[in-house]
Amino acid sequence: MSDFVGADQMVTSGQALERLRVNMRQTIKGKDEVIEQVLIALLAGGHVLIEDMPGVGKTTLAYALARSMDCDFSRIQFTSDLLPGDVTGVAIYDEADKNFVFKKGPIFANVVLTDEINRATPKTQSALLEVMDRARVTVDGVAHAIGTPFMVFATQNPLDYEGTFPLPESQMDRFLMRLHMGYPDTAHELEILRTARTNYDAIALNPVVNRAEFTGLQALTSQVYLEETVLDYILKLVTATRTEAEFKGGISVRGGLALRTAAQARAILHGRDFVMPDDVSELVVPVFAHRLTLVRPAGDPLEERRMVTVALKRIVGAIPLPA
Repeated sequence: MSDFVGADQMVTSGQALERLRVNMRQTIKGKDEVIEQVLIALLAGGHVLIEDMPGVGKTTLAYALARSMDCDFSRIQFTSDLLPGDVTGVAIYDEADKNFVFKKGPIFANVVLTDEINRATPKTQSALLEVMDRARVTVDGVAHAIGTPFMVFATQNPLDYEGTFPLPESQMDRFLMRLHMGYPDTAHELEILRTARTNYDAIALNPVVNRAEFTGLQALTSQVYLEETVLDYILKLVTATRTEAEFKGGISVRGGLALRTAAQARAILHGRDFVMPDDVSELVVPVFAHRLTLVRPAGDPLEERRMVTVALKRIVGAIPLPA
């Protein structure tokens, strides 16, 4: 073990994370990789964009995470008439006190599901920029902290683009990862069909980790050791996206930092206090793909995502892993 994280801390964190995994598996069947990626994002203090068809368990995933940590859960249905104040909250004049009182919006929760985020106007989407970056909301010049942990789950249907407003690059850059749930395999779907549950809030899950405990795990993540060769490997990957002829623009500095932090979180999740090259290479696609666009758009959004993924995998394969 390195001097950054103690052996006792690693054992304690490993036990807490395993309890979370096991608890979420009770509801999220056959999606261990998705659960791992969500826990990585949360450990890294990041947010996730889930693009998938309706009815595959996106809301259930977010709710199961909140219940497992005894956290506040909030769901916001994004529509074209949703206003920024409907998300962040508004200042209301109190006649009795002769003063404005801030009424918190639904964004004030630990785990927030923003359903069909691309159905809201750019103005409403931009209301999330500050809160996703700084975990606070500023209204009338006054900053209001959200609290920790804080995570935004945003969902959108990759096939339904009628009446939507595509997320701008600045918004996409705020998400640590873009994930896909996908359909469960036959055995797990049969198990789901046997379960007599109609909605996500009927899920009976007991908390296995408290908020303070998980906030400690997040603080521990930043202490995970990165050798200079691993940092150099991350930089080579970032630089390669900036010189790749297929991409309109490369990965930003924020994107490089996101990959570093996600790799640290993956190390913690796998019981290590140091980052291995595999921690980096395994996360390149979920951390980088949504931040990149093609010089020649494919026309079909799904085909464009596939082409970006293929290009990223080629970059990963061309850069040798550090010894």
